[in-house]
Amino acid sequence: MKVFTGIPEVEAAVGTHVGWSEWHEVTQDQVQLFADATGDHQWIHLDVEKAKEGPFGGTIAHGFLTLSLLPMLAAEVYRIDGVKMGVNYGADKLRFPSPVPVGSKVRAGVEINGVTPIALGYQIATRVTIEREGGDKPACVVDMLAVVVP
Repeated sequence: MKVFTGIPEVEAAVGTHVGWSEWHEVTQDQVQLFADATGDHQWIHLDVEKAKEGPFGGTIAHGFLTLSLLPMLAAEVYRIDGVKMGVNYGADKLRFPSPVPVGSKVRAGVEINGVTPIALGYQIATRVTIEREGGDKPACVVDMLAVVVP
């Protein structure tokens, strides 16, 4: 866990890789709950028997489920002390280069790409890469934006 003690330390880290989260298993229960929450009940996520014959050899996590793990995973990588709050501002680019089979373990790595002063405080740009244990390509790569209020 990298702890920044204010925005100047974050600014000094621009262009660096901060670290990696712990590994977390993606379960069929998580996939089912995500499907129920979002209404995305596609068989490749939920039908265990049919998915065995499908293109991935089993059920896979929704891409957006993988993305939604980002707050939990990134919180294990870094935090910024000395600020009032931080909120998600969005993403500039998002890709899902490879699937996450149910039962896989994933982790996130974070790079600091920029710090920009704005009216509320600062916009922090990061690139987050979510990888699957044993995978040859990332499961998700996203350029995230957050607003941090000092």
